[in-house]
This record gives sequence, C-alpha cells and structure tokens, in this order.
Amino acid sequence: MGRDQPVSPDRDLRVLVVDDDFMVARIHERFVERTPGFATVGTARSGAEALEMLQSLNPDVLLLDVHLPDLDGLEVLHRLRAAGHDVGVVMVTAERDAEVVRAALLGGAQQYLVKPFEHPALVARLEAVRESLRALGALDRADAGDVDQASIDRAFGATAVAVALPKGLSTETASAVLEALRQHGEMSATEAADAVGMSRVSARRYLEHFVAAGRASVRLQYGATGRPERRYAVD
Repeated sequence: MGRDQPVSPDRDLRVLVVDDDFMVARIHERFVERTPGFATVGTARSGAEALEMLQSLNPDVLLLDVHLPDLDGLEVLHRLRAAGHDVGVVMVTAERDAEVVRAALLGGAQQYLVKPFEHPALVARLEAVRESLRALGALDRADAGDVDQASIDRAFGATAVAVALPKGLSTETASAVLEALRQHGEMSATEAADAVGMSRVSARRYLEHFVAAGRASVRLQYGATGRPERRYAVD
C-alpha cells in the first residue's frame, strides 16, 4: 500500500504518533510540530487503533511505541508490512532489549529512538526517514535501466542518520545543514554557515561529507576574479 502523494520538498510529511501514555504522546506531537517539513495528523493509543488510523489517514511516518495495551509495536509493524504498507517507521520506546531492537530492524523499521530524548534527536531520525522515502520514491519512478549505483546506495543507506560521519561531526548538525541545503536549493559553504549558525569551515566539512556520501553534488561557479566558488545542492 503506497502513499497517495510522492515525498517531495513541497509538502509536509504526515506523522501518526502511537503511544498509550497521553503526556508522552503530547510531547512527541509538539516535537513533530516544531520540526520543519513535518505535521502530526493523529494520535493512536493502541495497536489496533494505529492500524485503523493507518488506513484512514495514510500517514507518511509512524512514531511507534513498542509497549501498547493490546498489540505490541512489533506486531503492528509486522501487520502493516505484511499488508504492503510502506509508511516510514520510527520505533520510539524505552525498550533497550537487543532482541527487540533486532526484531524492529528486521521487521522494517527505519529508525529506533530510545525514550526519553530531546527534540534534536527526533529531528535527525525524521530527516533520515524523509531521505529514505525520497530515495525509494526515486527508484519507483525510474525505469529498470535507469537505476545507477548511487541511487541504490541512497535507497539502502538513507535510513542511517548519517553515513560514517567523520570524527567531530554530529548527526543533529548534519541534519540541520542538509535541511538548509534542501530548502535553499543550492548554497555555498558561507551561505550554509549563516543559515545554520556555524563557521564556514565547519559548514564546508559537512557539505563535503554529503558530496562524498552521494547525498549532495558540488559545482564550481566562476566569477570575474578570484577563485571559483563551490556551490552545493542535494542530489
């Protein structure tokens, strides 16, 4: 079961929050509403309610708790994948058991976030899911002979918050730089630094990392005098 709209920069991704704790669910809703490009479309208090709302609301992203009063989150994940639903799933839970983490990964969850957490941690996971959905959408639109290795790598690797981030780079800042690049279309390191609030040297490190990871491209813009400017854009 696919989404009724393609994942694009021009619309917010719809998020369904699934948590039986009212106060926790409200916190997660507020976190989503504070994240540019995402909007909460509903909250489910049980596994059965989540499956019903998936059918009626057709969200892009599911924030799914493991411990629910009826079906647990892993069973919800299993049922929606068995039904062919390609919603992006972030497991949001206090459960740290290695078997549960393994089951979530093998069951088709894109991200796993341990409670409690701060807003930047959720932003990084939501952005990773957005990248995953975009990459998969690009594969869906491509003809059989048009899928190159870079496209495949993005589809498989986009679920990670960052691909082998070099030492000294953080996932939260990487997500902020990538989002600024996505919103502006094309930027220099100086423009990215101003948008995120960091030094030009640091911004360039993130931008060059995205180029090396296949998540962005760079071109040289020549002016009348001086060295050419490096301009970065999301692939």
